[in-house]
Amino acid sequence: MLLACKDLSLSINGAPILRDIDFQLSAGKVLGLIGESGSGKSMTAYSIMRLLPGGSEIGGSIELDGNDLGTFSEAQMCQVRGNDIGMVFQEPMTALNPLLTIGDQVAETVRVHGDASRAQAQQIALDTLRRVELPAEKYSPARYPHELSGGQRQRVVIAMAIALRPRLLIADEPTTALDVTTQAQILTLLRRLVDEDDMGLILISHDLAVVANTADDIAIMRNGRVLDSGPARSIFSQLKHPYTQALYAASAHVPARAGRRVDRAAPLLVVDQVSRDYRLPRQSLFGPRRYFRAVDEVSFTVYRGENVGLVGESGCGKSTLTRAILGLDAIQHGTITVGGEPVLAGMAMPRELRRRMQVVFQDPYGSFNPRHRVARLITEPFHLLDNPPTGSARSRAIDEALESVGLTTADADKFIHEFSGGQRQRVAIARALIIHPELIILDEAVSALDVSVRAQVLDLLAELSGRYQLSYLFISHDLSVVRSVCDRVLVMRRGKLVEQGTTNQIFEQPAHAYTRELIEAVPRLPEAPG
Repeated sequence: MLLACKDLSLSINGAPILRDIDFQLSAGKVLGLIGESGSGKSMTAYSIMRLLPGGSEIGGSIELDGNDLGTFSEAQMCQVRGNDIGMVFQEPMTALNPLLTIGDQVAETVRVHGDASRAQAQQIALDTLRRVELPAEKYSPARYPHELSGGQRQRVVIAMAIALRPRLLIADEPTTALDVTTQAQILTLLRRLVDEDDMGLILISHDLAVVANTADDIAIMRNGRVLDSGPARSIFSQLKHPYTQALYAASAHVPARAGRRVDRAAPLLVVDQVSRDYRLPRQSLFGPRRYFRAVDEVSFTVYRGENVGLVGESGCGKSTLTRAILGLDAIQHGTITVGGEPVLAGMAMPRELRRRMQVVFQDPYGSFNPRHRVARLITEPFHLLDNPPTGSARSRAIDEALESVGLTTADADKFIHEFSGGQRQRVAIARALIIHPELIILDEAVSALDVSVRAQVLDLLAELSGRYQLSYLFISHDLSVVRSVCDRVLVMRRGKLVEQGTTNQIFEQPAHAYTRELIEAVPRLPEAPG
């Protein structure tokens, strides 16, 4: 047995974090460690790595090849990390040094944890980058992290973790922020590395569907305990534990969308032949100016009360198009109108036009000022009103906005750090709703949420759309989410709309090869029993 955790417990400054954790992992196998935020998944990984904060007390045993890691000194653990255990962190950009090239960072791992010379380390780095499908002839090791896409950066982090061919690899949410196609490629890569090196892999995720076709065994955690575990096939075929059933249901959740009326005679947002060019640096002093076309003659319409999904991989132009619609980015060609009024970036836009559009961002914590209380945060859009409410009218507007998203009036006096991720997203939606817009743009608004919280937020969005007859432009790389909430879908690739149609048409009868590729890459849950 490669790894065995027996009665593992952890407390930090007396607070219990993990309780009686038991699981085993054999060489050449993948263990899916599943659970929502706060379930103890990452702390289990840090306990194995012995990367714990001060005040930590650990009980039970963690055996790697029969050796109890709890008896190892810090110097011995430094030898184990990198050589015997590698770790892939969730956010590659924060795991990489922006001042070092990718080749140097992989080589640095080899030199710190091994005894290779500088030349040998550089050669191992080149070989390892090739193993993770970043060959030097296509992706120079002299590149810096910011010059790579999200999927390529994740491959670099994987290369750093496997450079010394460890026996155990821990991957903590390695695909959370990635496109579906990139996610599928990373999961395939991890499985291939496990098979090639006869390595054990702990794949940590909050989504059952992500690990369904990769893991050999699954352990499902909640509140620091393992509630359900066993071979992946039996977990999905039996769904014995109520919490496993709840996770499965949340992963496949489709919100009810009754009560909405889509007015096809009343276009709200009209994007007509829009193009956006970015100037590139000259290749020589007197060379011609060069441009990169990020959005290329895009046209579509969103009607009143309609929910439209815009999908595509990172770099396809979704965010650039969003900035243009919001009037934050000037366009070179075409027109954008909201309710018949033109959106002209770089010019003074009427406040009434800005009021009709609001946006909910992917990271709610990053979109709020942490020094202000919720009452002030959600009333920021009041500056778009000619006569913003004051006094008791302002308090009533705050209470109505919070209650409409399932929060309480007492939440108005809290700071944003006092909320969970799902609650923060509800605060962000309340801020968008408080001035009663007609169009809300949701930019990856649920991509970082646990499946159960995601289901709750999707239900909320569907209910609000019916109550206020809102139109949504739902921007996402998660096709399963778009399928559950949108009436129509637009598929974008390399700045162009390659296909658009009703949700059923796009998913059941996709016409474009790229659309079919996206749909095939969506992780799928095995059929539920019965």
